[in-house]
Amino acid sequence: MASDLRPPPYYENYAYQPENLTAPSHTSGFYVCQQYTSPYCPATVPHYVPRVCTQPSTPATTIVHPISSSGKICTARLRKALCFSLSVIILLVGAAIAGVLIWYFVADSCFGSKIRCGILAEYVSPSQWCDGVNDCPNGEDENRCVRLYGPRFLLEVYSSESKDWYPVCYDDWSDDYGRIACADMGYNKDTYFNSKATKHTSPFTSFMRLNTSSEDTDLYKKLFNSKQCSSGNVVSLRCIKCGFSSKNPNPRNRIVGGNLAALKEWPWQVSLHVQRNHLCGGSIITPEWIVTAAHCVEGSFSQPSYWTAYAGILLQHEMLRPLGHRVAKIISHPNYDSESKNNDVALMKLQSPLSFGDSIGPVCLPNPGMMFEPEQQCWISGWGAQRQGGSTSKGLNAAFVHLIESSRCNSRYVYNGRILPAMICAGYLDGKVDSCQGDSGGPLVTEKHDLWWLVGDTSWGTGCASVNKPGVYGNMTQFADWIYRNMQANR
Repeated sequence: MASDLRPPPYYENYAYQPENLTAPSHTSGFYVCQQYTSPYCPATVPHYVPRVCTQPSTPATTIVHPISSSGKICTARLRKALCFSLSVIILLVGAAIAGVLIWYFVADSCFGSKIRCGILAEYVSPSQWCDGVNDCPNGEDENRCVRLYGPRFLLEVYSSESKDWYPVCYDDWSDDYGRIACADMGYNKDTYFNSKATKHTSPFTSFMRLNTSSEDTDLYKKLFNSKQCSSGNVVSLRCIKCGFSSKNPNPRNRIVGGNLAALKEWPWQVSLHVQRNHLCGGSIITPEWIVTAAHCVEGSFSQPSYWTAYAGILLQHEMLRPLGHRVAKIISHPNYDSESKNNDVALMKLQSPLSFGDSIGPVCLPNPGMMFEPEQQCWISGWGAQRQGGSTSKGLNAAFVHLIESSRCNSRYVYNGRILPAMICAGYLDGKVDSCQGDSGGPLVTEKHDLWWLVGDTSWGTGCASVNKPGVYGNMTQFADWIYRNMQANR
């Protein structure tokens, strides 16, 4: 958090990096050089290509043995036979390797990060799921489309016939069906919270209903369009207990550049380390998944093995290696633009799940249909620098900000058209409070309907707390669908 009214030079909200902090390198011992590729396989996402492992060459010593003339002829024939046999073997091995590589890079170009077509052993990429085109043999990619709508978490299912989303009638619904629907959004069944009946208030006159007489075991083949819903209630589905905090959302006029946070106030906040140094922040959305900024994991920092996540700890010096969680996979948004910082969002999947409690828990992702108004009261948190160019904070800080309308943020004297739909501004035009280096990837949250929602992830800005230069964040309402599809593809 920063409080500095001087207009420092332009910066992007990268984490503060000490001069000696570089991507980890291997200097000794045997290791295999690998290249990481995002599951979406985008050409625009930077890939880390390690240096070729080399060793100093040693001149070969030539040893000459006397050989008779007949021995020379036998040796020549033997060499030809051996060379021919070796050539054939090399060609066969090469063909086999080429076949494997063709299958690996072309036939399965997304390296297993695909969504299964129901019970069939066929898969489609996340971008093909719910795109209006039947890519699965039985059309599961269009029939198994589910989402949660609005602040009441209304379960909606897409009808490929009418090309529209419909609420699900609560008649004959059960938690078993709820778990199936949650799994199709990428949630682990272990995180399932509840299904509740809620009054139908939307303008839709049609529902998706369960056909209990159907012998089909597939939930989505049991659903059918109906004008009737006997109970008049629809399904409200909670796939995870998210958005709970001990924080009082009322700022009480005590924000001047941020305050030290208390334990349990921001349980979704994580510190992301490389080489035992805090680099960026992130937000917990499930026990295994963290949302951060794509610019945090650009270039050499795209290797998952470099990163360690710390949750439920306020002070940096208490973040000891045994308490950290290693990262198994990093997925950057396929349309991330490193110049404009458009679509600045990435996902991290942890090698082992977090244990939730009062001090560690997920924030809610905004559902389609949710609206965040201009001047919406929000909070930012992180271990960012207290001033432009400063070092990261020892303790977690939090600050009260409000959303700024995009048209105002795009005005000539603010960001002059640089704010795109996948971005959102928050802070104050007269300075005062802002995010700064080290806050990158961290949460911008708001309290609404008694739950805390992830509005954005810290992306970039001009200076720290500079006049007419508020912080810019990734607009999470634009990314929720992408997040769900990738969670589903990488369960």
